[in-house]
Amino acid sequence: MQRIDTTYQVLYSELAQRTLDASFTSDFPIDGRFITMESRGRRYWYFDTAKEGGGKNRRYVGPVDDEDITRRVENFKDLKSDARARRKIVSTLVREAYLPRPEALVGEIVQTLATAGFFRLRGVLVGTVAFQCYPALLGVRLPNIALQTADADFAQFHSISVAVGDALPPVLDLLRKVDPTFREVPHQADSRKSTKFTNRSGYAVEFLTPNLGSVDNGNRPAPMPALGGASAQPLRFLDFLIHQPVRAVMLHAAGIPVLVPTPERYAIHKLIVGSRRRIDADGTGKSRKDRLQSRTLMEAMLGSRQGDALADAYMEAWDRGNAWKEAITESMRSYEESTRVLLRVQLAEAVASLGAKPKDYGLS
Repeated sequence: MQRIDTTYQVLYSELAQRTLDASFTSDFPIDGRFITMESRGRRYWYFDTAKEGGGKNRRYVGPVDDEDITRRVENFKDLKSDARARRKIVSTLVREAYLPRPEALVGEIVQTLATAGFFRLRGVLVGTVAFQCYPALLGVRLPNIALQTADADFAQFHSISVAVGDALPPVLDLLRKVDPTFREVPHQADSRKSTKFTNRSGYAVEFLTPNLGSVDNGNRPAPMPALGGASAQPLRFLDFLIHQPVRAVMLHAAGIPVLVPTPERYAIHKLIVGSRRRIDADGTGKSRKDRLQSRTLMEAMLGSRQGDALADAYMEAWDRGNAWKEAITESMRSYEESTRVLLRVQLAEAVASLGAKPKDYGLS
């Protein structure tokens, strides 16, 4: 895979810094103030503004121990918007570094949810739209075929949705600002709730949450207080994917600051779910795409001195039980022999470098 020139990697880092700074200037008016509150032994930032007629509006900001957020809180009054300069940086990264830009509709959807506070409320962008952020994060160009998508997936832990004490405006209203033809899709298990929204052309926006209970819970939509009236579809293995997400920038307009899974967790998660597509008519096609994205990221990370992070995620998943081991093994078997052998050899080397025995992780 071709490396992205260091100049453009530095430019991307500058854009990431500026977009997060700019999100603070738009999210929090200068006449408000930040306060801290404690919940379950951990401190969080909130932002207070005065209500008309008295009282206060209070909005969740993020954990105090998140250094990036706390630094911006402390420097809040000095932050200034520079959208024009950021647009030029985005254009340069797309035009000269050949980094992927989302389709206009996708960019507008993510921008609208970001502005409304989805990522501030610790939501995570997942699926192929998130995958499009990895070339810049990893500093490599990825195959275009792995970047194509017809939907956008957004995830949040149920416990976070309950705990933050804040919420998006009605999600359907937000989506209709982008495209008036968006509508709710009633959930099959409970038609009063919706986890998915589609427009006239069939583009889907879906909200997901980890299924941490029984398998049966995956059939029922989960109420999500922070998601503006939307529920979320519980999915197995999703807790592994969205644990400790990282910041990235979607290259749309002046840049959109988002949270995405770490590339190593995304790669291993796709390895797992790629063997478990069973229900929908397009399951085979989705399985192929899952495995392609997993292989692409694993090759990129193992080939660019990021193998330790990948090996660590691989071992964590392997140690979670037989269902996880079987899913990983089945997907690995699906690759061509030359690809499978190379991945196993490089993973074994990375596992050994972390002080573990490759044979304990199916890599003998």
